Amino acid sequence: MLGSGLPISVVVPVRNEERNLSNCLARLDGFAEVFVVDSNSTDRTREIAIRHGATLVDFQWNGKFPKKRNWCLRNLPFRTEWVLFLDADECVSDALKSELRATLFGTAYNGFWISYDNWFAGRLLRHGDCMRKLSLMRLGAGEYEHIDEDHWSLLDMEVHEHPVIGGRVSSLRKHIEHRDFKGLDAYIARHNDYSTWEAKRYLSLRRQVDWKPTRRQRIKYKLLNTWFAGPLYFFGSYLLKGGFMDGRAGFQLALLKMFYFLLIKCKINEFLDADVQKRPLPGGDVPIINRNC
Repeated sequence: MLGSGLPISVVVPVRNEERNLSNCLARLDGFAEVFVVDSNSTDRTREIAIRHGATLVDFQWNGKFPKKRNWCLRNLPFRTEWVLFLDADECVSDALKSELRATLFGTAYNGFWISYDNWFAGRLLRHGDCMRKLSLMRLGAGEYEHIDEDHWSLLDMEVHEHPVIGGRVSSLRKHIEHRDFKGLDAYIARHNDYSTWEAKRYLSLRRQVDWKPTRRQRIKYKLLNTWFAGPLYFFGSYLLKGGFMDGRAGFQLALLKMFYFLLIKCKINEFLDADVQKRPLPGGDVPIINRNC
């Protein structure tokens, strides 16, 4: 399946992605090489990767920096100048491949933002909050931000960390399709883990003086320790950005995202109370934080 038409190395980090991976890999013909980087999958993930001709790489996180994507940038034997990170529930369209062929040759940009066509509850969402990632980067131009999370993070891959790219970045017009076939149980479990990470990240940032957040991060972290983040997200995504026009799926997603932000706030409170009372923290330690700082 691997060709040489696109001078891009694709990296697909996975763990137990048998429901999504085949659909992702089947659309990667024409790329120079494809790496599937696996974290101890116990389902058919590895078999699927090999069947599609990808290079299978084992990854075992030791709880410290670097996590999976930065480890890939530092250790994989890339044969190209460009690296595209895809999740197993993401698919590249032919239109995006054509844009990549027309864009990358001779470009002065070192990274590209790519927007996503998001499916939820069996429906393509055309409204609401726009999903995009800086997922295509020139090798050596940067890596994902380094977050000091030794001993408290349970996530072995950069999920909320942003790429820090030297030089100019741009945006592509064509989209990637985001469609998860693992169902609502997996979505809820995943976001429960994410909310724990966000709460612990919030607490660690309260004592970090050299952090340089993006504008969106500044707004987000000012709101996380309030009860307003969830309702404001719902109001903005569902009402202002037209999520209501996506019917039941749009309502369900906006509601779940609102609950996600409320869950972060509840966990921040739980961790702060544990600190004051010197109780063990659920899911591991975070730095000791003074509630009044």
